[in-house]
Amino acid sequence: MTYHLAGDSTVAPAKPEELPLTGWGSYIEPVVEAPVRNLAYGGATTESFLADGSWERLLRGVAPGDTVVIQFGHNDQKLPELDARGGYTQRLRGMVEDARGRGAAAVLCTSAERRWFDGDRVTPTHGDYPNAVRDLAHELDVPLIDLTVFTTWLYEDLGPAASTSLLSHFAPGEHPVWPGGLTDDTHFREEGARRIAAFVGRSLRAIERRDGDQPAKGSQLVS
Repeated sequence: MTYHLAGDSTVAPAKPEELPLTGWGSYIEPVVEAPVRNLAYGGATTESFLADGSWERLLRGVAPGDTVVIQFGHNDQKLPELDARGGYTQRLRGMVEDARGRGAAAVLCTSAERRWFDGDRVTPTHGDYPNAVRDLAHELDVPLIDLTVFTTWLYEDLGPAASTSLLSHFAPGEHPVWPGGLTDDTHFREEGARRIAAFVGRSLRAIERRDGDQPAKGSQLVS
């Protein structure tokens, strides 16, 4: 069984020149103990992933019994045509149907939250998008991994100062790509990507155990 990942930069493989900035998809293979194909890329939306052929390329590698893990939203929310209850969920619905048509299981993920603190609490930044994914997972009877909830808890548990170690905060001179430094509260550095990957990987294994070798329909994992 192979896991196939579709998503945006928070999932995508690292660009060698940008390490330790990386997505969580690079680090789940040791956790799930199965092959992983990561086709996620920076800037991807549900629409661009379909339009540029990435989704078709992913499907060509899918075999019966595989699992397709889907996480979009960061960039979709910037485009009116991909509104949470319209174009965004329409495209997610089609992806789930396509995966099932190949004999594979689909797993939906809500977006990892941005690390935006107001005092000691994280400010939600994805509007209705996480709820739209939750509702779609329930409607389609698809397992859900709620990364919005998990990452919000993770940042708040660590606190405003310590949680910077998970994101791409680089001091001036620390990284050659950003000589003036970088403060990025969306994209993970390796430490954060590995933490998220551990949660996603364990969640996927738990889904498998609930229904033999196939993800259990209707499951929801949030912590």
